[in-house]
Amino acid sequence: MSKTGSSVVRLAPIALAMLMVGCTVGPDYHRPAVTMPTAFKEAKGWTAATPKEAQSKGDWWSVYQDPQLSSLMSQVQISNQNVAQYAAQYRQAQALVTQARSQQFPQVTATVDSTRSGSATSTSNAQSASLGASWELDIWGKLRRTTEEQRANAQSSAADLANATLSAQSELAQDYFQLRVMDARIALYQQSIQAYQRYLTVIQNQYQGGSTSRATLAQAQTQLESTKASALDLQWQRAQLEHAIAILIGKPPAQFSLAATPIKFIVPSVPAGLPSQLLQRRPDIAAAERTMASANAAVGVATAAYYPDLTLSATGGFSSSALHNLFSLPNRVWSLGPSLSQTVLDFGSTRGKVAEAEAAYDADVAAYRQTVLTAMGEVEDYLVELHTIDSEMVAQQNAAMSAKDSARVTRNQYEAGMIDYLDVASTENTSLTQQQSVLSLTSTQMVTSVKLIAALGGSWQAPQ
Repeated sequence: MSKTGSSVVRLAPIALAMLMVGCTVGPDYHRPAVTMPTAFKEAKGWTAATPKEAQSKGDWWSVYQDPQLSSLMSQVQISNQNVAQYAAQYRQAQALVTQARSQQFPQVTATVDSTRSGSATSTSNAQSASLGASWELDIWGKLRRTTEEQRANAQSSAADLANATLSAQSELAQDYFQLRVMDARIALYQQSIQAYQRYLTVIQNQYQGGSTSRATLAQAQTQLESTKASALDLQWQRAQLEHAIAILIGKPPAQFSLAATPIKFIVPSVPAGLPSQLLQRRPDIAAAERTMASANAAVGVATAAYYPDLTLSATGGFSSSALHNLFSLPNRVWSLGPSLSQTVLDFGSTRGKVAEAEAAYDADVAAYRQTVLTAMGEVEDYLVELHTIDSEMVAQQNAAMSAKDSARVTRNQYEAGMIDYLDVASTENTSLTQQQSVLSLTSTQMVTSVKLIAALGGSWQAPQ
């Protein structure tokens, strides 16, 4: 065996022993405690989030049982450019993990040189070929902490991707339900316009025959034109919602359209669950927690700078002035040896970096706890809003039914010649307003249910 080989063999047990006794400096990560209530304050009357056969086991939007919505949702992960951006960032973070992990193993390089140099009196050639290896022994755990840091960053990036996807899906569902309610409101206005046009025709005939006043004719015209204006106002709002949906699924607005369809909404009964389950479901909480873990590992990386770095290196090859006999035994060259480096005096630079890393960790802990508090606040807000809307919807539907009945009675009285058309116009306006209010409340109810599901993390099933 050559001297080089025997030296490597002698050093190998020493290197392995140093690795075995090596420690990992810096604090080990433990997720900070967060005060969680036993139940949501506004969850009275809501069912607990326990797996049941009646609950949807698919994507969260399937609870609405709307095939068109499901079709649009399937395009978000594929075509949404914000989601694509976060997906690329996640792949970048994974690549950084691979890079960090590779530093824990020996690095091997190959070099081939051919140079010609000279002076006024002579010239010379130099040929060389060598194979070198170096290995930084991770005695203090700096490389392991670096890998830990990058792995936590990648996990945080994965959570950011999930959060961006959930956000886009939630926004699409909200826009979709608002658009569908807008279709119903426009259809209601069109029905009213047709009825008001018939009234205006009758009153115009009566006015020409001298049996009604100019004021009555003006009232009928005002009612018709006002309703047309309201319908037109909804048209551009619907168009903007359609444009927003197109962008969310990654299409130019000019190449996308949704035909009007009747409302077939199913308002799901969303289980409120337990506050502690938010820590498992919400991707923004997961991202904040993983960012905190990464910051904790960074403290260890900074602390490792207090200790020396030990690197083993070996090089072997051939060097000659002539290429034809480069690989002959007399031209063999080699080197082998450890390298120990340590900063002796840095005037507090290392101490400052450690303090900076510890402060960054403390900031991430505060951000994590604030994210949890914000999440709980969102769920409480949407729970109380939905609970109130349920009661408000019943009252509003009763008001709309009463207004429709009043308008029907008034029309009959007008057709019987018992009252003036001004009374009919007043009750018709009231009826239309009450029906529009029901539809507006329906839109709010659907949007809030989407927000609640998103606030719960997009699902109420146990995490896989």
